[in-house]
Amino acid sequence: MTWHNQTTFNEFILLGFSNLGQFQVLLFIVFLIVYLLTVMGNFLIIFLVIIDPTLHSPMYFFLQNLSFAEVGFVSNIVPMMLVNLLSEKKTISFLGCRAQIYFVFFFGTMECYILTVMAYDRFVAICNPLRYTVVMNRNVCVLLVIVGWTLGVCVGIIHSAWVLGFPFCRSNTLFHFFCDVPPILPLACADTYRFKLFSLIITFLAVLCPFLLILISYIHIVHTILRMTSVEGRRKAFSTCSSHIIVVTLFYSSVSLTHIRVKTFSSTGNKHLLSLSYIVFTPMLNPIIYSLRNKEVRGALSRLIRKKIS
Repeated sequence: MTWHNQTTFNEFILLGFSNLGQFQVLLFIVFLIVYLLTVMGNFLIIFLVIIDPTLHSPMYFFLQNLSFAEVGFVSNIVPMMLVNLLSEKKTISFLGCRAQIYFVFFFGTMECYILTVMAYDRFVAICNPLRYTVVMNRNVCVLLVIVGWTLGVCVGIIHSAWVLGFPFCRSNTLFHFFCDVPPILPLACADTYRFKLFSLIITFLAVLCPFLLILISYIHIVHTILRMTSVEGRRKAFSTCSSHIIVVTLFYSSVSLTHIRVKTFSSTGNKHLLSLSYIVFTPMLNPIIYSLRNKEVRGALSRLIRKKIS
């Protein structure tokens, strides 16, 4: 098919919150506070894992990488969103849009992978505790994280290069608050079937497969916990998994609401509001969950506070 009147865009116009009028100032204040809490909370987790010897274990090494991915994910989207909330010209450059798409897939893929590795870590610790130090040694943990970063780089490069490699001839207006693939594809004047098929496959491999692996790990974990004769042993085993279970539930429920129910919410113009759940609020809740429900993290934090006071 031949398309005419193709246009080269230097920027995209983001109209995600443009219909809210004066409420944009209120949103700016709310999102700024949430962003600062998110960055400070996750950096606090990273700092505690570095300085406290009691947190030098595989579980907290993976948690440190998860916190880093959370900071990168929100910092890729929220600062630009804050700028556009207060500016009349709500635009993002073509290069900035490419970078934003890349880091969305990079950090998103990394987060799915790290959550899966954390589930595997709990599986080995509870179901095969005698071999835990051998299986989850330092070299294996570093290798697992490197594999995750590598997968994120590959997925990010392919998506950002492919989706913005299409010619655009319809408009440069996105009814969203950041550069995302679904609102950009309808603007392309080319056949996007292959990209959609590829994106579907990547979604299955990078999102659904990790979720299935997490589910399988916890099926084995629950089976092992139920076989324990000691009530205290069952309580301790479950307590080491509870924070991770809550984080996984929050992450996958918010992502599924945004991407699985696309048709339901795109017709009402409210789909972009659902994106706020996993872009803004979930990264803020993760360090709170791990600090409030984890005795070792609370202990490390209290020791740090006492040290600073003394």
